[in-house]
Amino acid sequence: MSESVVYVGSKPILAYVTAIMTAFNRNPDTVVVKARGRAISSAVDAAEVTRTRFLSNLTSEISIGTEEMKGEEGRTRNVSTIEITLRKSPEAKKPSGS
Repeated sequence: MSESVVYVGSKPILAYVTAIMTAFNRNPDTVVVKARGRAISSAVDAAEVTRTRFLSNLTSEISIGTEEMKGEEGRTRNVSTIEITLRKSPEAKKPSGS
């Protein structure tokens, strides 16, 4: 099974929703949305907007973790990470309100 990856940063949410939709058009199996630090909330928003407004047949799996990053002056710091795996599923529930 192949998968596409969308990295989330500081762009507007709809830019990432468009990227997720494009990734599903290229590879209909799986799209993984990845983010770390402050971009985690944007990744969750992009995945939820895609799921509730555009592709109602998506299921999601969430994986969280921590990475060590070297900062200024050689210090290391911990940064939270998230991976949201989106898969098309014929038995997924329809969004509420549809």
